Amino acid sequence: MNKRIKLQDLGLKDYKETWDYQEDLFKSIVDTKIKNRRSDSEDETENYFLFVEHPHVYTLGKSGDESNLLLNEEQLKAKGATYYKINRGGDITYHGPGQIVGYPILDLENFFTDIHKYLRFLEEMIILTLAEYGLKAERSPGETGVWLDVGTPFARKICAMGVRASRWVTMHGFALNVNADLGFFDNIIPCGIRGKAVTSLNVELDVETVNEAEVKQKLLKHFKALFEAEFINYN
Repeated sequence: MNKRIKLQDLGLKDYKETWDYQEDLFKSIVDTKIKNRRSDSEDETENYFLFVEHPHVYTLGKSGDESNLLLNEEQLKAKGATYYKINRGGDITYHGPGQIVGYPILDLENFFTDIHKYLRFLEEMIILTLAEYGLKAERSPGETGVWLDVGTPFARKICAMGVRASRWVTMHGFALNVNADLGFFDNIIPCGIRGKAVTSLNVELDVETVNEAEVKQKLLKHFKALFEAEFINYN
């Protein structure tokens, strides 16, 4: 079992380019697993964790409803945003500057073979990180992701999640609003859930800007502890 994870921060990168890169890494792990099975070999499978920030983009999961995007093609262009239908779970979401997006591309057979546990660990990483900023974040029953003030009229989502897994290999991941422009969420019904707000860490802390590098370090600290993993910088 290989619990080392190659960590790469891609900076600001186009959504489609990043998606293609994820697919390449995902395929390389799956190919190794297929080769091992066919030749009865035991080559080590790699694990990756990508941090990235995307230009304005809306993405719709395979089970999503296109009517949850409230803009037409011309309006998207006017806002400088793009739109993709993709192969993760979940409905529609927004990515953009000021948001920390994380894509763990893991062979879960190196850790544990339980997708629900994997999602709960991702949520726990976010919950523990936000606790360091004095926020009580929670899960909302039946709704993947991380929320504040669950069960009240003021419930609001701060982190969206959507993953794909095949042969126990994961891709896609989480999007944590840190210094996000929340106005872009007005153009969708986020995750297909009506009547619930979206928030960002800087709004909750009532500050202009939160140090994103610091947030990333906290996320990695909790991810490392939960998954009992080791990070290796990868360029």
